Amino acid sequence: MKIAITGSGGYIGTNIIEKLDQRNFQMSRIDRELLYGDYQSFAEKLKGTDAIINLAGAPVIQRWTRKNRSVIYNSRVQTTQNLVKAINAIKHTYRPRVVVSISAIGIYRDELVHDETSTRYANHFAARVIDNWEDALVELPEDIRRIIFRSGIVIGKNSPFMNRLLPVFKLGIGGKIGDGKQAFPFIHIDDVAQAFEAAISENSYSGIYNLVAPEQISNQEFTKIFAKKLNRPAFFHVPAIALRALYGKAANLIIKSPVVIPQRLKKQNFKFIYPSIEGSLKEILNKKN
Repeated sequence: MKIAITGSGGYIGTNIIEKLDQRNFQMSRIDRELLYGDYQSFAEKLKGTDAIINLAGAPVIQRWTRKNRSVIYNSRVQTTQNLVKAINAIKHTYRPRVVVSISAIGIYRDELVHDETSTRYANHFAARVIDNWEDALVELPEDIRRIIFRSGIVIGKNSPFMNRLLPVFKLGIGGKIGDGKQAFPFIHIDDVAQAFEAAISENSYSGIYNLVAPEQISNQEFTKIFAKKLNRPAFFHVPAIALRALYGKAANLIIKSPVVIPQRLKKQNFKFIYPSIEGSLKEILNKKN
């Protein structure tokens, strides 16, 4: 099977490619220039591809200045619109049969419980970007199967999230964020890669899925378990005011969080490799140490 992938240089893309290479899929990386360029040239690159994985997108956790908002929006919405135009320009015989796109749980309203049927969306910049990002796929031809994974916090060996936290916690100066009561919807990178492989390979996958582990924990609970695994104290905490000073309105994505349930993956009988934070951290820290 031939698979084209955007955003291949990121942490998620690198791990998905590694997993699919092991399954003898033929992977093709889409250059960034094609994402913003002429869609006809893009179409030529995609012609004859069986599946497309769409991961392109600039980091959202940064100050939402006018310039940064433009970069964030265009790196997701504009690139996906261009991808869809390119696919539509390909003759039916040579089109991909499936498109799997990353998305984010940031679309959901904070501090509420959401499965995939929820339409209680947040009212901030990131949520509007995600909504438009997902809507861009509506213009795909009807005979192309499409899957959207709304991902939680991705953890794993060398993940950006863990690389930021590990040195701090090893020094014994780690701690909860804000009051720590906010939900901590996480997913291990191995389960991310497994989900993308399943979506490509199994025709029963279609539509929107919450890509989070089934275990429900808070930031405070994560902090306690993480510190215990490292045998370090975690008495400190990161004040909300400090994060707002650093990231502005984007800080709310860290300070607050929705409770997210992977209801459709459960119904799909998806077997999580790491359904709990205990198992996830044990695997990560065993590799790290």
